[in-house]
Amino acid sequence: MIRADLPRFGRFQAWREAARQLAGNRVAAGDVTWADDGTPPELFGADPMPPAGPCPVTATKEFLSLAQTVASHSDPERWALLYTALIRLQDDRSFIANPADPLTDRLGRMAKSVRRDIHKMHAFVRFHELPSDGTRRSFGAWFEPEHLILEAAAPFFARRFSDMDWLIATPEGIARFDGAIAYAPPAPRPDFPADANHALWHTYFANIFNPARIKTHAMRSEMPRKYWKNLPETGLIPAMLADAPRRVQAMRDAGATDAPAFAARVTARIRQLPDDGPPETLEAAREQALRCTRCDLCHTATQTVWGEGDPAASLMIVGEAPGDHEDLQGRPFVGPAGHLLRQTMAQAGLDPARTWMTNAVKHFKFTPRGKRRIHQNPAAGEIRHCKWWLDIERRMIAPRLTLALGATAAFALTGNRSPLTPRRGKLETTLDGGPALITWHPSLILRLDPAPAAAAREQFAADLSEAARLMAA
Repeated sequence: MIRADLPRFGRFQAWREAARQLAGNRVAAGDVTWADDGTPPELFGADPMPPAGPCPVTATKEFLSLAQTVASHSDPERWALLYTALIRLQDDRSFIANPADPLTDRLGRMAKSVRRDIHKMHAFVRFHELPSDGTRRSFGAWFEPEHLILEAAAPFFARRFSDMDWLIATPEGIARFDGAIAYAPPAPRPDFPADANHALWHTYFANIFNPARIKTHAMRSEMPRKYWKNLPETGLIPAMLADAPRRVQAMRDAGATDAPAFAARVTARIRQLPDDGPPETLEAAREQALRCTRCDLCHTATQTVWGEGDPAASLMIVGEAPGDHEDLQGRPFVGPAGHLLRQTMAQAGLDPARTWMTNAVKHFKFTPRGKRRIHQNPAAGEIRHCKWWLDIERRMIAPRLTLALGATAAFALTGNRSPLTPRRGKLETTLDGGPALITWHPSLILRLDPAPAAAAREQFAADLSEAARLMAA
């Protein structure tokens, strides 16, 4: 009996090399023991791996893709099944494409189970913010998958959260990211601290819950109970289910309003001033903005995101529109772009607490993509309708200098829609007569490839330093 030892991580590549060596000697599947860390030693010893064999070994791309997925399955027989399929493939290329073949069927069902488990991990990992030195945010998460999918699932998080350090601990092992992914053996479940992200998930989950479309069986299918203990939002489910009949009845009662009359009242409010007249204070303006229906964005966003900061600020910072984090928290610049902005402000000597931060558009515009909300740029009409609120902020704040982040902010402030690149770093006159310094939006920098992102960061930092110099002068 030949024993092939496979490492904890990099298992598929190790199996592939060993399988090629064994198949080259036409070693039968029953003569191989595929071993991992927990496999006990052979009672009577094991035969050594044979040298490279004389027989050529080939495989199709479809089989290799299938094998790489099945390699993450928790079934201890997966390696023997894959090796059996590889041996058969040398003489019969067609069997792997035959869904009626028992081996093909079993491997296909195993691959499907792995892909579903990876999807669940991508959807249900919840990060907790960890203490950091302030230069780069750090997060940790615990997840209990059904299969050994850590290596297969981790690259998604590296792409999605490349601007922060993180770790994901599982019973299989630990994946760490600080610019590159590294894997470590498993450790006891970490005791992660609770943080503000829990409140974000509560807000988001409560707002997407539709009491009129409750299907508990489908919910348990898509969000199995075994994941609930690690999901902060699932604590809301019992109360929301219990309250669903009352909310549905309230929806029915509201629906009794005569439709044409109701539509006429809504149409009358669209793009009109609030019923209680122009606000006289920032707080009154904020209260009115929370009820804004001047454009259709109010119907999909979670809430209005009003400006924030020092009402006596000499510097106003205007961005484009709220992102996903801002929409859930109701505060401007609290997501990754806001983190980069505040970090660069600190380097330039600008105190965020002594500025007024706001956006040209006050509602989040997005496109649903699965369970994610993908940001969309506001249209020119939406920018013009929301300018009502920006003008109120500018009149009440009366800043000496405005920092325009990105093309949307520059258009809202100056009415100029020309390309941003030749305008960046220059002062322009706003529609109300004040000076505005044009620069990149930090979200653009985060989307760029490393080389152009580094150049854009330098320009962004230089522009904020220029803003600090102008404020001091």
